[in-house]
Amino acid sequence: MGLISIRLAYCKYRAKSLQIIILALLVLLLLVPAVAPAADTAAKVVEVLHSELLIVMKQAKKLGYAGRYQRLAPTVTASYDFPYISKVVVGRYWRSFTAEQKSQFIDIFSKLSIATYANRFDGYSGERFKTISKEELKRGHRLVKTVLIKANGEEIELDYILHQNNEQWRIINVIAEGVSDLSLKRADYTSYLKKYSFDALLE
Repeated sequence: MGLISIRLAYCKYRAKSLQIIILALLVLLLLVPAVAPAADTAAKVVEVLHSELLIVMKQAKKLGYAGRYQRLAPTVTASYDFPYISKVVVGRYWRSFTAEQKSQFIDIFSKLSIATYANRFDGYSGERFKTISKEELKRGHRLVKTVLIKANGEEIELDYILHQNNEQWRIINVIAEGVSDLSLKRADYTSYLKKYSFDALLE
């Protein structure tokens, strides 16, 4: 084989090697976004909720309670997995509910949750939210640690646990200053249902 033939063969070899390297890099670029942004996507749900809360807080007096409720309803509903939470908070009693009762309870529980936000976030005094960290938990859940920083610098810890429902991240629990909201609600609702009927719960 002559020198020119050797050089041509070498060039073809290098070109093929380069193609393989480029192809491998493209595959990596396609795979990485599918894994890495999972926690970021979950955090985005929380950050969108916080952003909307701040907007409502700043316009709280102008909006009034009804206006705050109406403004927050779409974002809160999109942020939380209320059907899942509703099932958890009533525990074993969920199995005894009819399909209609389940639908009724989810609707009422959702409205109560939105009402709680509208009632609590009723003014603005320089508060801001800050995302601290994002962690992967068991069963594919995500933990998004945040704080609500008051104007005086005081920080209130707000940790959000999210899971995926139909490939969408949804909040299933909020832990405020170490206290699980899901656990509190489960204790309240199961205790009530132990003594009273489903119809009494809706009254």
